[in-house]
Amino acid sequence: MPVHPIEERYGSREMRSIFELETRLQRMLDVEATLAKALANVGMIPSADASKIARSASVKRVEIARILELEREVQHETMALVLALAKVSGKAGRYVHFGATSNDILDTAAALQIRDGLTIVERDLRILLKITLRQAAKYKRTIMVGRTHGQHAVPTTLGLKFAIWACELGRHLERLEQLKPRVIAGKMSGAVGTGAAWGSKGPKVQELVMQELKIPAATASNQILQRDRFAELISFFGLFGSTLDKIAREIRNLQRTEIGELAEPFAARQIGSSTMPHKRNPIRCEKICGLARILRANVQAGLENIVIEHERDLTTSSCERVLLPECFLIIDEMLKTSLYVLDNLLVFQKQMKRNLELTRGLNMAEAVMIELTQRGMNRQEAHALLRKCSSTSVRNNIPMAAVLRQERGVTRYIPEREIEKLMDPRGYLGSAAATVERVVEELRPLVRK
Repeated sequence: MPVHPIEERYGSREMRSIFELETRLQRMLDVEATLAKALANVGMIPSADASKIARSASVKRVEIARILELEREVQHETMALVLALAKVSGKAGRYVHFGATSNDILDTAAALQIRDGLTIVERDLRILLKITLRQAAKYKRTIMVGRTHGQHAVPTTLGLKFAIWACELGRHLERLEQLKPRVIAGKMSGAVGTGAAWGSKGPKVQELVMQELKIPAATASNQILQRDRFAELISFFGLFGSTLDKIAREIRNLQRTEIGELAEPFAARQIGSSTMPHKRNPIRCEKICGLARILRANVQAGLENIVIEHERDLTTSSCERVLLPECFLIIDEMLKTSLYVLDNLLVFQKQMKRNLELTRGLNMAEAVMIELTQRGMNRQEAHALLRKCSSTSVRNNIPMAAVLRQERGVTRYIPEREIEKLMDPRGYLGSAAATVERVVEELRPLVRK
Protein backbone atom coordinates (compact mmCIF):
# COMPACT_ATOMS: atom_id res chain seq x y z
CA MET A 1 0.00 0.00 0.00
CA PRO A 2 1.21 3.56 -0.71
CA VAL A 3 2.75 5.55 2.14
CA HIS A 4 3.19 9.00 0.61
CA PRO A 5 -0.09 10.60 -0.58
CA ILE A 6 1.49 11.67 -3.88
CA GLU A 7 1.65 7.99 -4.79
CA GLU A 8 -2.12 7.73 -5.05
CA ARG A 9 -3.84 10.97 -3.99
CA TYR A 10 -2.06 14.01 -5.39
CA GLY A 11 -0.88 14.71 -8.90
CA SER A 12 -2.30 13.54 -12.22
CA ARG A 13 -1.43 10.24 -13.82
CA GLU A 14 0.25 12.25 -16.57
CA MET A 15 2.62 13.98 -14.17
CA ARG A 16 3.14 10.93 -11.99
CA SER A 17 4.30 8.88 -14.98
CA ILE A 18 7.25 11.25 -15.48
CA PHE A 19 8.63 10.59 -12.01
CA GLU A 20 7.83 6.94 -11.41
CA LEU A 21 10.72 4.49 -11.05
CA GLU A 22 10.37 2.98 -14.52
CA THR A 23 10.62 6.40 -16.18
CA ARG A 24 13.54 7.45 -13.99
CA LEU A 25 15.50 4.33 -14.92
CA GLN A 26 14.59 4.65 -18.59
CA ARG A 27 15.85 8.22 -18.64
CA MET A 28 19.13 7.03 -17.10
CA LEU A 29 19.37 4.36 -19.79
CA ASP A 30 18.64 6.99 -22.45
CA VAL A 31 21.62 9.00 -21.24
CA GLU A 32 23.87 5.92 -21.17
CA ALA A 33 22.83 5.11 -24.75
CA THR A 34 23.47 8.67 -25.91
CA LEU A 35 26.89 8.65 -24.23
CA ALA A 36 27.87 5.44 -26.05
CA LYS A 37 26.87 6.95 -29.39
CA ALA A 38 28.83 10.13 -28.66
CA LEU A 39 31.92 8.11 -27.74
CA ALA A 40 31.65 6.23 -31.02
CA ASN A 41 31.24 9.52 -32.88
CA VAL A 42 34.58 10.82 -31.54
CA GLY A 43 36.29 7.47 -32.20
CA MET A 44 36.70 6.30 -28.60
CA ILE A 45 34.62 3.10 -28.88
CA PRO A 46 33.56 0.98 -31.86
CA SER A 47 30.35 2.08 -33.58
CA ALA A 48 28.99 -1.46 -33.52
CA ASP A 49 29.39 -1.63 -29.75
CA ALA A 50 27.72 1.77 -29.32
CA SER A 51 24.78 0.57 -31.41
CA LYS A 52 24.48 -2.59 -29.34
CA ILE A 53 24.45 -0.59 -26.10
CA ALA A 54 21.84 1.81 -27.50
CA ARG A 55 19.59 -1.05 -28.59
CA SER A 56 19.89 -2.65 -25.16
CA ALA A 57 19.22 0.54 -23.16
CA SER A 58 15.53 -0.06 -22.50
CA VAL A 59 13.63 -1.22 -19.44
CA LYS A 60 12.10 -3.81 -21.73
CA ARG A 61 15.53 -5.45 -21.90
CA VAL A 62 17.16 -4.24 -18.69
CA GLU A 63 14.73 -5.57 -16.11
CA ILE A 64 13.90 -3.22 -13.27
CA ALA A 65 13.79 -6.12 -10.83
CA ARG A 66 17.37 -7.00 -11.78
CA ILE A 67 18.55 -3.40 -11.30
CA LEU A 68 16.96 -3.31 -7.84
CA GLU A 69 18.46 -6.68 -6.97
CA LEU A 70 21.92 -5.49 -7.98
CA GLU A 71 21.45 -2.24 -6.04
CA ARG A 72 20.76 -4.19 -2.87
CA GLU A 73 23.99 -6.07 -3.50
CA VAL A 74 26.35 -3.25 -4.51
CA GLN A 75 24.48 -0.45 -2.68
CA HIS A 76 24.97 1.93 -5.60
CA GLU A 77 22.01 2.84 -7.82
CA THR A 78 23.89 3.95 -10.92
CA MET A 79 26.37 1.10 -10.78
CA ALA A 80 23.50 -1.37 -10.49
CA LEU A 81 22.00 0.05 -13.69
CA VAL A 82 25.40 0.00 -15.40
CA LEU A 83 25.97 -3.65 -14.48
CA ALA A 84 22.51 -4.64 -15.68
CA LEU A 85 22.91 -2.77 -18.98
CA ALA A 86 26.41 -4.15 -19.52
CA LYS A 87 25.10 -7.69 -19.03
CA VAL A 88 22.38 -7.45 -21.70
CA SER A 89 24.76 -5.64 -24.06
CA GLY A 90 27.03 -8.67 -24.37
CA LYS A 91 30.63 -7.95 -25.37
CA ALA A 92 29.75 -4.32 -26.02
CA GLY A 93 29.00 -4.04 -22.30
CA ARG A 94 32.67 -3.34 -21.61
CA TYR A 95 32.09 0.21 -22.86
CA VAL A 96 28.96 1.01 -20.87
CA HIS A 97 29.47 4.15 -18.74
CA PHE A 98 32.96 4.61 -20.17
CA GLY A 99 34.54 7.72 -18.59
CA ALA A 100 31.32 8.90 -16.96
CA THR A 101 30.49 9.50 -13.32
CA SER A 102 27.14 8.72 -11.69
CA ASN A 103 25.82 12.27 -11.80
CA ASP A 104 26.59 12.64 -15.48
CA ILE A 105 23.79 10.14 -15.80
CA LEU A 106 21.59 11.11 -12.84
CA ASP A 107 21.63 14.88 -13.35
CA THR A 108 21.13 14.68 -17.09
CA ALA A 109 18.28 12.20 -16.64
CA ALA A 110 16.73 14.55 -14.06
CA ALA A 111 16.94 17.39 -16.59
CA LEU A 112 14.88 15.32 -19.02
CA GLN A 113 12.27 14.67 -16.33
CA ILE A 114 12.20 18.36 -15.37
CA ARG A 115 11.73 19.33 -19.02
CA ASP A 116 8.78 16.97 -19.39
CA GLY A 117 7.26 18.06 -16.08
CA LEU A 118 7.55 21.77 -16.89
CA THR A 119 5.86 21.17 -20.24
CA ILE A 120 2.74 20.07 -18.33
CA VAL A 121 3.00 22.91 -15.81
CA GLU A 122 3.35 25.51 -18.56
CA ARG A 123 0.44 24.10 -20.55
CA ASP A 124 -1.89 24.13 -17.53
CA LEU A 125 -0.71 27.55 -16.42
CA ARG A 126 -1.66 28.98 -19.82
CA ILE A 127 -5.08 27.33 -19.55
CA LEU A 128 -5.53 28.79 -16.05
CA LEU A 129 -4.59 32.23 -17.36
CA LYS A 130 -7.13 31.83 -20.17
CA ILE A 131 -9.90 30.98 -17.69
CA THR A 132 -8.93 33.87 -15.42
CA LEU A 133 -8.99 36.35 -18.30
CA ARG A 134 -12.38 35.03 -19.41
CA GLN A 135 -13.78 35.54 -15.92
CA ALA A 136 -12.22 39.00 -15.70
CA ALA A 137 -13.98 40.05 -18.91
CA LYS A 138 -17.26 38.45 -17.87
CA TYR A 139 -17.39 40.19 -14.51
CA LYS A 140 -15.62 43.46 -15.34
CA ARG A 141 -18.69 45.48 -14.27
CA THR A 142 -19.88 43.22 -11.44
CA ILE A 143 -19.78 45.50 -8.40
CA MET A 144 -18.77 44.12 -5.03
CA VAL A 145 -17.43 45.32 -1.71
CA GLY A 146 -13.76 46.17 -1.67
CA ARG A 147 -12.18 45.07 1.61
CA THR A 148 -9.04 46.26 3.38
CA HIS A 149 -8.02 45.02 6.81
CA GLY A 150 -11.07 42.77 6.62
CA GLN A 151 -13.35 45.83 6.64
CA HIS A 152 -15.55 47.31 3.94
CA ALA A 153 -13.67 49.82 1.80
CA VAL A 154 -14.82 51.54 -1.40
CA PRO A 155 -16.51 49.41 -4.09
CA THR A 156 -14.54 47.35 -6.59
CA THR A 157 -15.47 44.78 -9.24
CA LEU A 158 -15.07 41.04 -9.38
CA GLY A 159 -13.53 41.48 -12.83
CA LEU A 160 -10.74 43.64 -11.43
CA LYS A 161 -10.00 40.95 -8.84
CA PHE A 162 -9.64 38.40 -11.65
CA ALA A 163 -7.52 40.83 -13.69
CA ILE A 164 -5.09 41.23 -10.81
CA TRP A 165 -4.79 37.46 -10.50
CA ALA A 166 -4.27 37.21 -14.27
CA CYS A 167 -1.39 39.69 -14.14
CA GLU A 168 0.28 37.60 -11.47
CA LEU A 169 -0.18 34.41 -13.49
CA GLY A 170 1.30 36.22 -16.48
CA ARG A 171 4.40 37.06 -14.46
CA HIS A 172 4.75 33.41 -13.51
CA LEU A 173 4.69 32.48 -17.20
CA GLU A 174 7.49 35.01 -17.77
CA ARG A 175 9.47 33.54 -14.88
CA LEU A 176 8.99 30.04 -16.25
CA GLU A 177 10.26 31.04 -19.69
CA GLN A 178 13.26 32.74 -18.14
CA LEU A 179 14.27 29.90 -15.84
CA LYS A 180 13.93 27.00 -18.27
CA PRO A 181 17.36 27.48 -19.93
CA ARG A 182 18.99 27.56 -16.49
CA VAL A 183 17.04 24.71 -14.94
CA ILE A 184 16.88 22.29 -17.87
CA ALA A 185 20.56 21.47 -18.33
CA GLY A 186 22.74 18.38 -18.36
CA LYS A 187 26.38 17.54 -17.86
CA MET A 188 28.87 14.98 -19.11
CA SER A 189 32.17 15.91 -17.52
CA GLY A 190 33.39 12.96 -15.46
CA ALA A 191 34.45 12.46 -11.88
CA VAL A 192 35.25 16.04 -10.86
CA GLY A 193 34.23 17.96 -13.96
CA THR A 194 37.52 17.83 -15.90
CA GLY A 195 36.44 15.11 -18.33
CA ALA A 196 39.89 13.64 -17.90
CA ALA A 197 38.86 10.15 -19.00
CA TRP A 198 38.06 11.49 -22.49
CA GLY A 199 41.06 13.79 -22.72
CA SER A 200 40.78 16.56 -25.28
CA LYS A 201 37.62 14.97 -26.68
CA GLY A 202 35.68 15.57 -23.47
CA PRO A 203 33.99 18.84 -24.52
CA LYS A 204 32.90 17.26 -27.79
CA VAL A 205 31.46 14.24 -25.97
CA GLN A 206 29.35 16.50 -23.78
CA GLU A 207 28.25 18.57 -26.77
CA LEU A 208 27.13 15.52 -28.73
CA VAL A 209 25.24 14.02 -25.79
CA MET A 210 23.29 17.21 -25.08
CA GLN A 211 22.60 17.85 -28.76
CA GLU A 212 20.93 14.47 -29.13
CA LEU A 213 18.98 14.86 -25.89
CA LYS A 214 18.01 18.41 -26.94
CA ILE A 215 18.98 20.09 -23.68
CA PRO A 216 21.65 22.71 -22.93
CA ALA A 217 24.99 21.66 -21.44
CA ALA A 218 26.47 23.15 -18.30
CA THR A 219 29.33 25.48 -19.19
CA ALA A 220 31.34 24.24 -16.21
CA SER A 221 30.62 21.63 -13.56
CA ASN A 222 32.31 19.49 -10.98
CA GLN A 223 30.89 16.06 -10.24
CA ILE A 224 27.35 17.47 -10.26
CA LEU A 225 25.25 20.20 -11.77
CA GLN A 226 25.29 23.06 -9.29
CA ARG A 227 22.10 23.04 -7.26
CA ASP A 228 21.27 26.71 -7.64
CA ARG A 229 19.48 25.45 -10.74
CA PHE A 230 17.16 23.15 -8.80
CA ALA A 231 16.78 25.74 -6.04
CA GLU A 232 15.54 28.27 -8.59
CA LEU A 233 13.02 25.75 -9.90
CA ILE A 234 11.72 24.95 -6.43
CA SER A 235 11.60 28.65 -5.54
CA PHE A 236 9.49 29.21 -8.65
CA PHE A 237 7.10 26.52 -7.46
CA GLY A 238 6.97 28.28 -4.08
CA LEU A 239 6.10 31.58 -5.75
CA PHE A 240 3.56 30.10 -8.13
CA GLY A 241 2.02 27.96 -5.41
CA SER A 242 1.63 31.01 -3.19
CA THR A 243 -0.35 32.77 -5.92
CA LEU A 244 -2.68 29.76 -6.17
CA ASP A 245 -2.89 29.82 -2.37
CA LYS A 246 -3.85 33.51 -2.43
CA ILE A 247 -6.60 32.95 -4.99
CA ALA A 248 -7.96 29.95 -3.10
CA ARG A 249 -7.84 31.87 0.20
CA GLU A 250 -9.87 34.70 -1.30
CA ILE A 251 -12.51 32.31 -2.59
CA ARG A 252 -12.64 30.59 0.82
CA ASN A 253 -13.16 33.89 2.60
CA LEU A 254 -15.83 35.06 0.18
CA GLN A 255 -17.59 31.72 0.60
CA ARG A 256 -18.05 32.28 4.35
CA THR A 257 -21.71 32.01 5.34
CA GLU A 258 -21.87 35.63 6.48
CA ILE A 259 -20.36 36.86 3.18
CA GLY A 260 -21.59 34.35 0.60
CA GLU A 261 -20.42 36.11 -2.56
CA LEU A 262 -18.44 33.29 -4.19
CA ALA A 263 -18.26 29.52 -3.80
CA GLU A 264 -16.27 26.70 -5.27
CA PRO A 265 -18.37 24.11 -7.17
CA PHE A 266 -20.15 21.45 -5.15
CA ALA A 267 -20.91 18.14 -6.86
CA ALA A 268 -24.40 16.62 -6.85
CA ARG A 269 -23.42 13.69 -4.62
CA GLN A 270 -20.68 15.51 -2.70
CA ILE A 271 -20.82 15.38 1.12
CA GLY A 272 -19.61 18.32 3.14
CA SER A 273 -19.58 16.79 6.62
CA SER A 274 -19.90 13.33 8.07
CA THR A 275 -22.28 14.67 10.72
CA MET A 276 -23.73 17.99 9.45
CA PRO A 277 -25.76 17.30 6.30
CA HIS A 278 -26.08 20.97 5.37
CA LYS A 279 -22.33 21.70 5.05
CA ARG A 280 -20.81 22.82 1.72
CA ASN A 281 -17.18 23.19 2.70
CA PRO A 282 -14.56 24.76 0.37
CA ILE A 283 -12.42 21.63 0.49
CA ARG A 284 -10.75 22.13 -2.88
CA CYS A 285 -9.54 25.61 -2.01
CA GLU A 286 -8.48 24.40 1.41
CA LYS A 287 -6.44 21.64 -0.25
CA ILE A 288 -4.69 24.21 -2.43
CA CYS A 289 -3.85 26.32 0.61
CA GLY A 290 -2.57 23.31 2.55
CA LEU A 291 -0.35 22.00 -0.25
CA ALA A 292 1.14 25.48 -0.74
CA ARG A 293 2.63 25.20 2.75
CA ILE A 294 4.60 22.14 1.70
CA LEU A 295 5.88 23.88 -1.42
CA ARG A 296 7.09 26.87 0.58
CA ALA A 297 8.76 24.57 3.11
CA ASN A 298 10.48 22.74 0.25
CA VAL A 299 12.08 25.99 -0.89
CA GLN A 300 14.26 25.87 2.22
CA ALA A 301 15.47 22.37 1.40
CA GLY A 302 16.18 23.42 -2.19
CA LEU A 303 18.28 26.35 -1.00
CA GLU A 304 20.23 24.21 1.44
CA ASN A 305 21.06 21.76 -1.35
CA ILE A 306 23.12 24.47 -3.05
CA VAL A 307 25.79 23.98 -0.40
CA ILE A 308 28.12 21.02 -1.05
CA GLU A 309 31.58 20.02 0.14
CA HIS A 310 34.40 20.32 -2.39
CA GLU A 311 33.47 18.75 -5.75
CA ARG A 312 30.39 17.09 -4.26
CA ASP A 313 28.96 15.09 -1.39
CA LEU A 314 25.86 12.94 -1.15
CA THR A 315 23.67 15.20 0.98
CA THR A 316 21.64 16.42 -2.01
CA SER A 317 20.79 12.95 -3.30
CA SER A 318 18.42 11.65 -0.65
CA CYS A 319 16.76 15.05 -0.32
CA GLU A 320 16.12 15.41 -4.06
CA ARG A 321 14.63 11.95 -4.39
CA VAL A 322 11.75 13.33 -2.33
CA LEU A 323 11.96 17.00 -3.24
CA LEU A 324 11.70 17.05 -7.03
CA PRO A 325 8.88 14.53 -7.56
CA GLU A 326 6.98 15.94 -4.59
CA CYS A 327 7.18 19.53 -5.85
CA PHE A 328 6.07 18.59 -9.34
CA LEU A 329 3.17 16.46 -8.17
CA ILE A 330 2.02 19.03 -5.63
CA ILE A 331 2.05 21.94 -8.09
CA ASP A 332 0.29 19.69 -10.60
CA GLU A 333 -2.45 18.90 -8.06
CA MET A 334 -2.81 22.56 -7.12
CA LEU A 335 -2.99 23.61 -10.76
CA LYS A 336 -5.54 20.99 -11.77
CA THR A 337 -7.70 21.88 -8.76
CA SER A 338 -7.44 25.61 -9.49
CA LEU A 339 -8.48 25.00 -13.08
CA TYR A 340 -11.64 23.22 -11.94
CA VAL A 341 -12.52 25.76 -9.25
CA LEU A 342 -12.05 28.91 -11.36
CA ASP A 343 -13.71 27.43 -14.43
CA ASN A 344 -16.80 26.44 -12.42
CA LEU A 345 -16.81 29.20 -9.82
CA LEU A 346 -20.22 30.09 -8.38
CA VAL A 347 -20.89 33.85 -8.27
CA PHE A 348 -23.76 35.27 -6.19
CA GLN A 349 -24.35 38.80 -7.45
CA LYS A 350 -27.48 39.41 -5.35
CA GLN A 351 -25.48 38.73 -2.22
CA MET A 352 -22.77 41.09 -3.45
CA LYS A 353 -25.43 43.80 -3.76
CA ARG A 354 -26.77 43.08 -0.25
CA ASN A 355 -23.26 43.30 1.18
CA LEU A 356 -22.64 46.59 -0.63
CA GLU A 357 -25.65 48.02 1.17
CA LEU A 358 -24.70 46.56 4.54
CA THR A 359 -22.98 49.72 5.82
CA ARG A 360 -25.86 51.91 4.59
CA GLY A 361 -23.63 54.20 2.53
CA LEU A 362 -20.55 54.41 4.76
CA ASN A 363 -18.41 52.90 2.02
CA MET A 364 -19.17 55.95 -0.17
CA ALA A 365 -17.68 58.47 2.27
CA GLU A 366 -14.54 58.86 0.14
CA ALA A 367 -16.63 59.70 -2.92
CA VAL A 368 -18.31 62.56 -1.03
CA MET A 369 -14.98 63.76 0.37
CA ILE A 370 -13.47 63.90 -3.12
CA GLU A 371 -16.51 65.79 -4.45
CA LEU A 372 -16.34 68.33 -1.62
CA THR A 373 -12.66 68.92 -2.32
CA GLN A 374 -13.30 69.37 -6.04
CA ARG A 375 -15.99 71.96 -5.20
CA GLY A 376 -13.68 74.07 -3.07
CA MET A 377 -13.40 72.59 0.44
CA ASN A 378 -9.95 71.93 1.89
CA ARG A 379 -9.25 68.22 1.49
CA GLN A 380 -8.22 67.75 5.12
CA GLU A 381 -11.33 69.56 6.33
CA ALA A 382 -13.46 67.39 4.05
CA HIS A 383 -11.84 64.26 5.50
CA ALA A 384 -12.57 65.40 9.06
CA LEU A 385 -16.14 66.31 8.17
CA LEU A 386 -16.86 62.93 6.54
CA ARG A 387 -15.27 61.16 9.47
CA LYS A 388 -17.68 63.02 11.78
CA CYS A 389 -20.65 62.16 9.55
CA SER A 390 -19.61 58.50 9.45
CA SER A 391 -19.44 58.36 13.23
CA THR A 392 -22.91 59.91 13.46
CA SER A 393 -24.28 57.35 11.01
CA VAL A 394 -22.87 54.44 13.02
CA ARG A 395 -23.74 55.84 16.44
CA ASN A 396 -27.34 56.68 15.58
CA ASN A 397 -27.91 53.86 13.08
CA ILE A 398 -28.88 56.35 10.37
CA PRO A 399 -28.14 55.89 6.65
CA MET A 400 -25.12 57.93 5.58
CA ALA A 401 -27.13 59.83 2.95
CA ALA A 402 -29.55 61.05 5.62
CA VAL A 403 -26.70 62.31 7.78
CA LEU A 404 -25.12 64.09 4.80
CA ARG A 405 -28.39 65.82 3.89
CA GLN A 406 -28.59 67.23 7.42
CA GLU A 407 -24.97 68.41 7.50
CA ARG A 408 -24.69 72.08 6.43
CA GLY A 409 -20.96 71.66 5.83
CA VAL A 410 -21.87 69.23 3.06
CA THR A 411 -25.00 70.86 1.62
CA ARG A 412 -23.19 74.20 1.35
CA TYR A 413 -21.15 72.61 -1.45
CA ILE A 414 -23.36 69.75 -2.68
CA PRO A 415 -27.12 70.17 -3.20
CA GLU A 416 -29.26 67.56 -1.43
CA ARG A 417 -30.56 66.22 -4.74
CA GLU A 418 -27.00 65.32 -5.79
CA ILE A 419 -26.10 63.47 -2.60
CA GLU A 420 -28.13 60.41 -3.55
CA LYS A 421 -26.26 60.16 -6.84
CA LEU A 422 -22.91 60.35 -5.05
CA MET A 423 -23.97 57.44 -2.84
CA ASP A 424 -24.46 55.10 -5.83
CA PRO A 425 -21.53 52.60 -5.93
CA ARG A 426 -21.92 52.23 -9.69
CA GLY A 427 -20.67 55.79 -10.11
CA TYR A 428 -17.50 55.22 -8.13
CA LEU A 429 -15.63 52.48 -9.95
CA GLY A 430 -13.10 54.72 -11.66
CA SER A 431 -11.11 52.92 -14.36
CA ALA A 432 -11.85 49.39 -13.11
CA ALA A 433 -13.54 48.25 -16.33
CA ALA A 434 -10.89 49.89 -18.51
CA THR A 435 -8.15 48.23 -16.47
CA VAL A 436 -9.76 44.83 -16.98
CA GLU A 437 -10.02 45.44 -20.73
CA ARG A 438 -6.36 46.46 -20.91
CA VAL A 439 -5.22 43.41 -18.94
CA VAL A 440 -7.23 41.06 -21.14
CA GLU A 441 -5.80 42.65 -24.28
CA GLU A 442 -2.20 42.58 -23.03
CA LEU A 443 -2.22 39.03 -21.67
CA ARG A 444 -4.28 37.32 -24.36
CA PRO A 445 -1.15 36.62 -26.50
CA LEU A 446 0.35 34.57 -23.64
CA VAL A 447 -2.63 32.24 -23.81
CA ARG A 448 -2.21 31.66 -27.53
CA LYS A 449 1.41 30.48 -27.32
